[in-house]
Amino acid sequence: MKPPKRIEPLIQDGLVDEVIRQLMSGKEAAVFVVRCGEEVRCAKIYKEANKRSFRQSTDYTEGRKVKNSRRARAMEKGTSYGRKAQEEAWQSAEVDALYRLAAAGVRVPKPYNFHEGVLLMEFVTDGEGNAAPRLNDLMLTPELSREYHRILITQVVRMLCAGVVHGDLSEYNILVDTEGPVIIDLPQAIDAAANNQACKMLLRDVENLAIYFGRFAPELLTTNYGMEMWSLYQKNQLRPESVLTGYFERVEKPVDMKGVMREINDTLKEEEARQLYRASMTR
Repeated sequence: MKPPKRIEPLIQDGLVDEVIRQLMSGKEAAVFVVRCGEEVRCAKIYKEANKRSFRQSTDYTEGRKVKNSRRARAMEKGTSYGRKAQEEAWQSAEVDALYRLAAAGVRVPKPYNFHEGVLLMEFVTDGEGNAAPRLNDLMLTPELSREYHRILITQVVRMLCAGVVHGDLSEYNILVDTEGPVIIDLPQAIDAAANNQACKMLLRDVENLAIYFGRFAPELLTTNYGMEMWSLYQKNQLRPESVLTGYFERVEKPVDMKGVMREINDTLKEEEARQLYRASMTR
């Protein structure tokens, strides 16, 4: 097929030899199957901000670091250069997350190159070499649902240990190859340590998994893996090999009202003493 305009620079630079077909077009990108030498890979072309339905949000971008101070100031001011820089940062976030997660043993497509707003990555296939199906396209038995849920909870734990929260995890961005689930679509990936929304996003990701697999194995609907892993993460006790129970009991200590009132009264007395001292100094 005729190469899309955005892929032409990759062909000119020898990174892509042929565009075979379009694989899909989603809310944030279009994906093409391409030939790179002897290998078949995917080329993900990110849509421009005004052409995609998934909008950047401070919930996702909070805490992302920009090394170049000029770019950071421009992004804060919202100049044309800043908006362009913000788009580039949004796109490169997926590349950074893929490299980090692949190194941590998370099942994600292997990234190969990022050039001119196009991400070259592994083409995830089924046993016959065709594009691997999305999770939502499969009919699952209760046993397979429990197994896939277990695998994905393990993957989410590894992601969190690597400092990453997916932020938009569901049955629609999980592929299933011959070895099981593969997590995809990470431009909105969240820095777990730097983003105040990380806990909320993690809980939503885990809940999405429970709701989907709970259709086939209802007992999964009563699990609480999200809070269990976040609690361990906050205590610096979460490890890639951590075995979770799916149970979490929130311990809430009763408020010591007398202690609170003592703190308030002490503060008021200190402020009163400061005011008296200032008044004496002005006389």
